[in-house]
Order: sequence, then structure tokens, then C-alpha cells
Amino acid sequence: MLTLDWPLILWLLPLPLLSYWLLPAAKQESSALLVPFYQQLASAETATLKPGQTSKLKLLILSLIWCATLLACARPMWIGDPINLPASGRDLLLAVDISGSMETPDMQWQGEPINRLTTVKKVVGEFVQRREADRLGLILFGTRAYLQTPLTFDRNTVDRLLQEAQLGFAGEKTAIGDAIALSVKRLRDRPQESRVLILLTDGANTAGEIEPLKAAELAAQSRVKIYTIGIGADEMVKPGLFGTRFGARRVNPSADLDEASLQTIAQNTGGQYFRARSLEDLEKIYAVLDTLEPSEQEAEVFRPTRALFHWPLGLALLLSSIWLLSALLPRRSTEGNHND
Repeated sequence: MLTLDWPLILWLLPLPLLSYWLLPAAKQESSALLVPFYQQLASAETATLKPGQTSKLKLLILSLIWCATLLACARPMWIGDPINLPASGRDLLLAVDISGSMETPDMQWQGEPINRLTTVKKVVGEFVQRREADRLGLILFGTRAYLQTPLTFDRNTVDRLLQEAQLGFAGEKTAIGDAIALSVKRLRDRPQESRVLILLTDGANTAGEIEPLKAAELAAQSRVKIYTIGIGADEMVKPGLFGTRFGARRVNPSADLDEASLQTIAQNTGGQYFRARSLEDLEKIYAVLDTLEPSEQEAEVFRPTRALFHWPLGLALLLSSIWLLSALLPRRSTEGNHND
């Protein structure tokens, strides 16, 4: 469908005629600047065409130039057929802990130890790419919680910003309550049946302005369902002064994980608590989360638009060039005849 952004500009079409009829003829009261080039154009025009033909041709070309210029200023646009955006799915926020403890290398991938954040980037990145019908958002939290990506269908951007997250960027501590509160703020204006938060952490709340259980109450009131994931192995070998053979000791790297609070948060909001002790556990958890039933959302329609102003503008420039060339060429031919 063809439309104009500024159609009122076309009201200027009769402006040259109104100026010709209403304004008095200009009086030359002083000597004008003599430009030989334009005198040559005028003489070349009259040398090949009769006076009546010259004025009619000039009037036609100038009228077309004026009409094409105004049409370009009115910004013609072509609006394409409607494209339906995904109308079902979840408004799903991912809250990922990037505090200092996520550097603990108690995960394994292809037989090599990797830290917790690297594990999360691998598994959650694949999860993001699978959620085609969902609006996804990303919250990163440490000492403070930050909205890294608002709710969007652009899964590639969400994944890229997750992969670019660095340990300690949000501080060394863990503000679980603030992350939940920020999520509630971003989800409360969305349809009630589709508000989901997946919160992943490896510790307990040690920072922030609001307690996690209080934030969970706010989430329950706003109908935000929270799935909590506690990540971290139960056992890890720490080498001694002489390596792993002598003086090595086994420790629990997840001793600070507050599983009780995470379970309560999930239970009070209608979600579920998961425990990820390895990369394989985390993959299974997100496979379970992948089975979330999509819920109907507001239908959204996108109509692609394409600007067309360059076509009438190009026509105006072309007609202007033709006008100049048609005046110059006869002059050159007459000069050649005189030389002969």
C-alpha cells in the first residue's frame, strides 16, 4: 500500500500559479550582475525553438520538477503486507549470578575443569536459542542487580550479552532479593499467565536492599512464577603444598548455598527448585524448563515499510539536467556552424 508521511505538503502545488497571479511583476531598478553563461542558455533556446514553443516547454519541465520535488518532500512510503509476530510463549527473564564465587572451578567439561559461570554460559546460551516463541530478558547480579537486556524476541542479542558477562562486573557479593525485585518490576505489566523468572545462583543473599523472601512475596502478589537453580558441586579436591598427591583435601564448594531460601522462593511463587551439581545436571534442568507450556499473549503485527522519496527526487534532478543539456547542446552546434 502506498502512503504519504506528510501529505499536507501537496497543498503547495498551486503556489507558483498563485505567485504569478497575485504578486506584482518584479521591477529592475538597478543593474543586475551579468552572467554570460545564462545568456548563452537563453540565446541557445531561442535559436532552435519558436518563442511559443520555448515557453510551453519550459513551463512543462518546470511544472514537472515542482511536482516531483513536492512529492519527494511528502515522503511516499510503501507499506508491505502484515507479518504476524509470535503470539504465544512466555515473558521469561533470566537472572544470572556473576558474583566472585561463580569463579569456582568445580564443574567439568570434556574432562577439563571449568568455572561455574562458563558452565552457565554454555548451557543457558543453548537454552536461549531454543526459546523461539518467548520474549527473553537478562538480569545480571552481584552486589547489585542490573537489567542487561529488556524483554525481546531477539535471542541472539540476549545470548551475546550473556556470553560477554564477566565475573565481578556487578560486584563480588550476591543480591538475590534485588534481582527478584527488579524482575518483578519488569514483568508486572505483562500478561499474568506468562510471567516467568529463572534465577540461578551459587550462594546466599549477602547484599542488596531487599530480602529474598520479601521479594518473593512481591513476586507472588504480581503472579510472577520463579524457578530457582542452585549451582555448585558437593565435593571438590583442593591441592596441598605438594600438589594433589600430598596434602590435598576434599571440601564442599557449595557450603554457602542457601538451598532453604531458594526452595521457599520457588514454592511461594508456584515454581520449582532445582539443584545443579554438574554441567550435565544443568542441561537436564533447562531441558525440563524447556517444556513450559506457552500461553497466549497479545497478538502483534509488524508491517514492513520502505521509503520511496528518492524516486520523485531523482526524477526532479533528471528533468533539471535535461533542461540544462537541451539548452547547451544547440548552442554548441550553432557555434560549430559559425566556425565552419
